[in-house]
Amino acid sequence: MRNPRIALTPALIVTLLAGGCAVGPDYVAPKVPASAGGAFLSTNDVATAAPLPHDWWRLYDDKDLDALVERAFSANTDLRVAVANLERERGVLSEVDAAQFPSTQLSASKSYGNNASSSSQALPLPQKQWTSSGAFAVSWEIDLLGRVRRSVEAERANVQAAEAARDAVRAMVAAETTRNYVTACSLAESVAAAHASIGIARETLTLTQRQVDAGAASSFDAQRAAASLASTEASLPPLEAQRRNALFALAALVGGTPADVPAAAAACSHPPKLAGPIPVEDGAALLRRRPDVRQAERKLAADTASIGVAVADLYPRFSLNGAVSYLRGGTSSGSAQTPAWTFGVGPALSWSFPNIGVARARVKQARAQTQASLASFDGAVLTALREVEQALTSLGAEQRRYASLEEADARSRQAYELANDRYRAGNISQLELLDASRDRVAAQAALADSAVSLNAARVNLFKALGGGW
Repeated sequence: MRNPRIALTPALIVTLLAGGCAVGPDYVAPKVPASAGGAFLSTNDVATAAPLPHDWWRLYDDKDLDALVERAFSANTDLRVAVANLERERGVLSEVDAAQFPSTQLSASKSYGNNASSSSQALPLPQKQWTSSGAFAVSWEIDLLGRVRRSVEAERANVQAAEAARDAVRAMVAAETTRNYVTACSLAESVAAAHASIGIARETLTLTQRQVDAGAASSFDAQRAAASLASTEASLPPLEAQRRNALFALAALVGGTPADVPAAAAACSHPPKLAGPIPVEDGAALLRRRPDVRQAERKLAADTASIGVAVADLYPRFSLNGAVSYLRGGTSSGSAQTPAWTFGVGPALSWSFPNIGVARARVKQARAQTQASLASFDGAVLTALREVEQALTSLGAEQRRYASLEEADARSRQAYELANDRYRAGNISQLELLDASRDRVAAQAALADSAVSLNAARVNLFKALGGGW
């Protein structure tokens, strides 16, 4: 970065006037690690290198989900705050941008009373009279050092950072709406699986009780079957609570109260399915797309321009001023005196010299802030890459777990059906039937839990990819 202690020589002034230069460092986009732009390490069979559509939730092909996301975009309170913040920054930019043009001030007044200036007139004016006055002033800062231009540059970058912040909220709203909808649907399926497991446990208890009544089984066997039923029933309330909480969160995301749970989500019983692997492109596309990375980069640009603003305060400010005014008096009878006109035009200089310690301190602060913003940008890049790799790894692991649990569920179902038939035929003991029943219930519960985790892992990957704006 440039040294702010520049000698303000005539040659420099001529150069600034001719070339429109500005003091302070010119912004150069920061570099990212060479490996950041390549393919991700953990794609495996869970993702493809195709471009991610901005409306990625439509990959689920669920019209109810599409409608909920659009409702959230229109009504979500966090998104409304982000939009308002953006409008405020645009207003600040308009204010800063206006400083590039001359400022004007017009004033006029009419009053009755003593004329304080009567003693200075060649012909004395009446002591009591009507007096009219008016003035028009123009002032224009000659932006030799680019202070105003750097201010506009900084605020324009702040507006772009606010746009990225709004996009980040929009991406979050899309992801959280999808997450809670898919979670509610998945948990509805889990609740149904829990009811089925309870039915199996209850059927086992009924069968055991019949065997006890017939003298073919002991009370101990009945108590174990009853304990298994109670344990299975205990798994249902947490699932129902999680589902209701997901629905309440969804209601808040679309701008409603807990009483306004979307009917489509409440009625959903099966989670939507993706047709294939998730499109992720590569690291370079990710860094262009992620709103938090864009926000950090624009914040760095704004802080870099702010260095120029601070450096310009080390040197004089030049402005061109002009003013026209008049004063006219009159008697109480209505006769008017000849108006007195005055005007003036010329340059003006303002400078805090020789005490420029405050200006130097502000330059130091601006440089330190820029270094902090650079570190924040580097951190945002690393965080984005890490989150995508972690999401890909977690999704791949959960997909493999789900496939194994699917096989376990199918085999446990077959084993239970065989055990049930053999128990009725008297070929196996009640303990063996109970073990098969427990295995069946456990396999159903594990598969349902994995389905919820798998759907959440998919949404986590979409969120890490930064789409949705």
